Amino acid sequence: MSNELHRALRGHHGLETRLRVQSSGIPLRLFTLLSTMTLAMSACTSEDTLTEPSAEASSARAAGKRYTAVDLGTLGGIASVARSINSSGSVVGWSETTDGQRHAFLWSKGVMTDLGTLGGGNSDAYSINPRGDVVGQSLTAAGQLHAFLWSKGVMIDLGTLGAESSEANGINPAGRVVGFSGTPTGPGHVFLWNKGVMTDLGALQAPSINPAGQIAASTRTAAGETHAVLWNKGVITDLGTLGGSFSRSWSINPRADVVGESLIAGGQTHAFLSSNGIMTDLGTLGGSYSIARGINPARVVVGYSETSEGQQHAFVWVNDRMRDLGTLSGASYSIAWGINPRGDIVGESGQRATLWTRR
Repeated sequence: MSNELHRALRGHHGLETRLRVQSSGIPLRLFTLLSTMTLAMSACTSEDTLTEPSAEASSARAAGKRYTAVDLGTLGGIASVARSINSSGSVVGWSETTDGQRHAFLWSKGVMTDLGTLGGGNSDAYSINPRGDVVGQSLTAAGQLHAFLWSKGVMIDLGTLGAESSEANGINPAGRVVGFSGTPTGPGHVFLWNKGVMTDLGALQAPSINPAGQIAASTRTAAGETHAVLWNKGVITDLGTLGGSFSRSWSINPRADVVGESLIAGGQTHAFLSSNGIMTDLGTLGGSYSIARGINPARVVVGYSETSEGQQHAFVWVNDRMRDLGTLSGASYSIAWGINPRGDIVGESGQRATLWTRR
């Protein structure tokens, strides 16, 4: 079961992700999201600035404490997923509603708020910045998938690069948004949205943005392989692989440390941390695979991995050690999608949005 779930998640928040959606007056149907993954999403809360004590001190505290998992509930339906958490502890993701639709939510201080849609039946929130601005994707009244920015109670359609579909994956403290959009010529491109202007950054995938505007993404090499890259002011740096022919980045922190997944020489997928030009294999929880989805300023990394028993569990990696975060009571799996500067972690377990806090 865990291997099947892993294969499904490799396509989540991406080109192979398929969600059941329902828009007003349109029968339930399958649609394909135009991006490369995320459940982050996510990315991810690497947009937060380093406002806590030193990263080394924060890392030491994370290593010395246990985590408690909390079910964040739903908007009235059965399932929910938490994708991103900011420095204030506000969480975003999606939840099923009482009528079976999926809506983006904002959870803060125990209250889950429905962020609505762009007029269609479904929406999903991928990232939140320190100011509480939220980005994601929603169905429009016309049944198209568009990137959105939600700020101060208003959801704004960010448009596309000339095609029908787009999604916003990350937002930094300055309000700069990165995402993915179809183009008139077919292949999707990454965009950077700033103050109402959407700029095409080319054939990249799976973007995440930090406070300095650096973007962690992936692209096709001249040899036809997919590699994790760092985009910085128009300059793209190939981060390489762990010995295999594939790598993909998922998150970036203020130090420009990048995390993601890569094939190793033996053909398995392992989580990686790329820092100062060196890509490090983070290992697994005893199973065959792992994927890193989030990183905070203290270089604490979260993601998910197969355990030695063949289950899929969320992990936190700190001080060169990967620790199993476990699951909610009665759940068979867990996934960590994001982490904030103080070490709070969000994800899902047993189809419920989950918050892991230290004690």
